[in-house]
Amino acid sequence: MKYFIADNHFYHANILNMDNRDFENISDMSEYMIERWNRKVKSDDEVYVLGDFSWEKGPKTWDILVRLHGKIRLVEGNHDYYYLDDSSFDDSVFESINCYDEFKENKRRCIMSHYPMPFYNHQFNSETYMLYGHVHNTYDEYMLNRFINDASRLNRDVASGEVKTTPFHMINVFCAFSDYEPLSLDEWIIVDDKRRKMINEFESKCGGLIDPQNWYEFNIETLNILKEEIHKEEE
Repeated sequence: MKYFIADNHFYHANILNMDNRDFENISDMSEYMIERWNRKVKSDDEVYVLGDFSWEKGPKTWDILVRLHGKIRLVEGNHDYYYLDDSSFDDSVFESINCYDEFKENKRRCIMSHYPMPFYNHQFNSETYMLYGHVHNTYDEYMLNRFINDASRLNRDVASGEVKTTPFHMINVFCAFSDYEPLSLDEWIIVDDKRRKMINEFESKCGGLIDPQNWYEFNIETLNILKEEIHKEEE
């Protein structure tokens, strides 16, 4: 099984406030994320980490990685240099390290980048999904959601002469959206659909554009709802 997750930010103390992560300290956060990972992932599973795994040097990051189940493939983010550039770090703990990755399985294709790419390879194919991280649940994620809504409604001409819309199947695999558990593509599609529906409904209630303060408060509620639903399905 292939799983996906992004922006774990192990050892990053400031992320507790930045992401509204409900932990007393980074030690509690680390132990919870490791437990959530290992309850799901088996030794022969593949986990694609879409960047910003850790904010520590090589030895401490290695200590986390060797505790995690599965074959881990890193799609490098903007903060992974903390440990990747450390000469004491043994990067053989990763199955692969790339700045961009993609694969095709049956009819579906996954395009993976730490950074969201609105115009990605095979974007006109309804079976292609662009998985990304980087923006967490910030206002940038809201702006991207606005783009997806607007752009996916526009008609375009294709080589056959038909007029079609572009799917824009973009999924933010931010770890907090799954309560820090790596998810399969099918699972992320469900979570992403629920989350974007909540965004669109809240925007409608606001009568238009969601301002940054309302977005911040909305995100706290959204994370709680997603967490509750995930745990109900696990019971």
